[in-house]
Amino acid sequence: MKIGIIGSMQFTDKMIEYRDKLNALGHDAFITDLHKTMIGKTDKEIEEIKIHQKNNMDAIREFWRMMQGADAVLVLNLDKNGVKNYVGANTLMEIGFAHVLDQKIFMLNDIPEFPYSRTEIEAVKPVVINGNLELIK
Repeated sequence: MKIGIIGSMQFTDKMIEYRDKLNALGHDAFITDLHKTMIGKTDKEIEEIKIHQKNNMDAIREFWRMMQGADAVLVLNLDKNGVKNYVGANTLMEIGFAHVLDQKIFMLNDIPEFPYSRTEIEAVKPVVINGNLELIK
C-alpha cells in the first residue's frame, strides 16, 4: 500500500522512523521531501523553516502533489506542547485532502479532544491503530 505520513513537522524524526517501519512491512511509505531541512533542528528552528516553506515554497501544494495515487495516509498524532494526540491545522487539511482523494486514513493514536476539529476528524472515519502498524491494510 502506498502511504503518506502526515503530522506536525516537529515530528520529523518520528516520520522518518515510521516511514522506515512501514517500508519494512512491505508498504511504499513516503513523507514530504521538505523534511530534509528539518533533521536535527530544534523545535524553534523547525517552526521557522515551516513558515518559510509554507510562504515561499508552496509546501501545502507540494504534499498535495505527492499524495496523488496514494492509497492511504498515516496521521502521526503524537503529543505536542502538552496536547495529547495533537493534530494541527495543516495536518487537518491533509486529512481532508486524503478524504477527498478517497484514501484510507489511519491515525496512530486516538482522535484528539479538540473541540474545534474532533467532529471533522470523526466524519472522515479514520481507523485508529493505537500504534499497531500491522492494522494498516
